[in-house]
Amino acid sequence: QVQLVESGGGLVQPGESLRLSCAASGSIFSVNEMRWYRQYPGKERELVAVISSGGWTSYADSVKGRFTVSRDNAKNTVYLQMNSLKLEDTAVYYCNAVVRLIGYSYDREFWGQGTQVTVSS
Repeated sequence: QVQLVESGGGLVQPGESLRLSCAASGSIFSVNEMRWYRQYPGKERELVAVISSGGWTSYADSVKGRFTVSRDNAKNTVYLQMNSLKLEDTAVYYCNAVVRLIGYSYDREFWGQGTQVTVSS
């Protein structure tokens, strides 16, 4: 199996920055797409950013120009650099990874436990 461990959430003021990290570990053959989602209370999770194994990226319109997703393939880790944070960025952030396990012929999705990001003045 695979564990995704997130870190880096916290409380910041509007305009400040945070960097989230998510490290995948376990019986991993390869990690394909890695994604960041966020969830507001009572709402569905929404996709924030995606990065492929080759470095292709995509962002939600609401974070374009402010957030940057990156990854370290050697460490199976994905990052989300969040700059110019706004009140509406307050949410629980989850990482998601599409993983090929050792000995398997198909990919599976795994989720992190979530990390709270609070932007407040």
